[in-house]
Amino acid sequence: MRKKIQLGFWLFLVLALGFAADSSAQPPGQTPSPRPAQSWTWEKVKDRFEQNNPTLLADKLNIDESKAQEITANLRPNPDLGLLSDQIAPFNAGPSHGPFAYLLPSATVSYLLERDHKRGLRLESAKKATGIAASNYADTERTLLFNLRGAFVSTLQAKAVLQLANDNLDYYDRLLVTSRDRFNAGDIAQIDLDRLELQRVQYESDVQTALVNLRTAKIQLLTLLNDRTPIEQFDVSGSFDFSDQLLLQDEFRKIALDTRPDLRATVEAVDKAQTDHKLAIANGSTDPTFSVDMGRNPPIDFYFGVGVNFPLRIFDRNQGEKLRTKLDIDRNQRLLEAAQAQVLSDVDSAYAMVSSNVILLQPYKAKYLQQAVRVRDTVFFSYQHGGASLLDFLNAQSEYRTVELSYVNLVGAYLTAAAQLNMAVGREVIP
Repeated sequence: MRKKIQLGFWLFLVLALGFAADSSAQPPGQTPSPRPAQSWTWEKVKDRFEQNNPTLLADKLNIDESKAQEITANLRPNPDLGLLSDQIAPFNAGPSHGPFAYLLPSATVSYLLERDHKRGLRLESAKKATGIAASNYADTERTLLFNLRGAFVSTLQAKAVLQLANDNLDYYDRLLVTSRDRFNAGDIAQIDLDRLELQRVQYESDVQTALVNLRTAKIQLLTLLNDRTPIEQFDVSGSFDFSDQLLLQDEFRKIALDTRPDLRATVEAVDKAQTDHKLAIANGSTDPTFSVDMGRNPPIDFYFGVGVNFPLRIFDRNQGEKLRTKLDIDRNQRLLEAAQAQVLSDVDSAYAMVSSNVILLQPYKAKYLQQAVRVRDTVFFSYQHGGASLLDFLNAQSEYRTVELSYVNLVGAYLTAAAQLNMAVGREVIP
């Protein structure tokens, strides 16, 4: 038994020493390595935006408020209760005649009966108002998603520009290594090497500018997400490319007319205006009030009576509301026509932007990018072997940098125009 206890003690001691060794592997005072950046796709960014964006969440409450108004619209009128004590004689003197000797107590219950489906029309109008609120919320989400997609594209574009700047700097550093070897061998002059080394400042500046632009784009994106993730731990990933496969313009227009939430809200506003006009006509009708009264009147111990009250709608027959709601129908129909024209205009403008960017990008991808690389590498090879001047090489390098940067900016412009077309159509037609 004693040997078992000693064996357990030594085993515990070995484990404790191993844990202490692992803990002391990192030098004291050294900060732990930072967490790797999380790469967010567009779907994750969109989901987080819908969960966290305060503007979108505040606008969503309008739907709940409108649903609460449906409850109010569907309420029935409250009955009225009246209590009466008549023939109180405070100055009645005498031992057998007190002030309440001839008291006549009575109670009356009355109820307003609404005719011509007033309550049903109120509820219908409130439900249609809820539908309009839902469409307006979808339209707000459509607009904010365009801003979000723009920030997402800007971040991808900034990453692409930073990658291009780093690649150019690495390529130029390899050139400097070769040029220093040539200088040491007496193949080029000191002035040529100095000019090459001075030119490196431009590529360093490009890298720093791209880093600042990337951080700025991430800050804007995190602001829209209402997220407090540190910039160093936040990154995005997605396809930074273009597609030359587009639907016909008429197909985009048809999708927009069927999908745009602001257009749907305008159609629902016309329908609600028609319901409000029916309600105004119904409110011009007469609603009777039925009543039942009970009381005591000596020598009768108990009595009750019934009655009905009809207001005489001689002057006020709700004429103003009837006219206003009828005019409101015409006004909303005109707004519907204007909204339809605006939807088609938005689609046509966005489609023209996307088509123009595709036309510009196709020759870049098919020819210009390869030509720029070929010219740069050929001139570089010729310069290494003394067949080209330093000025020729610097011009070729500058042209390559311009072509590559123009291509990246054109892809960013295409993705922004695609987001504009998605917003104009009302849903994502170009991923």
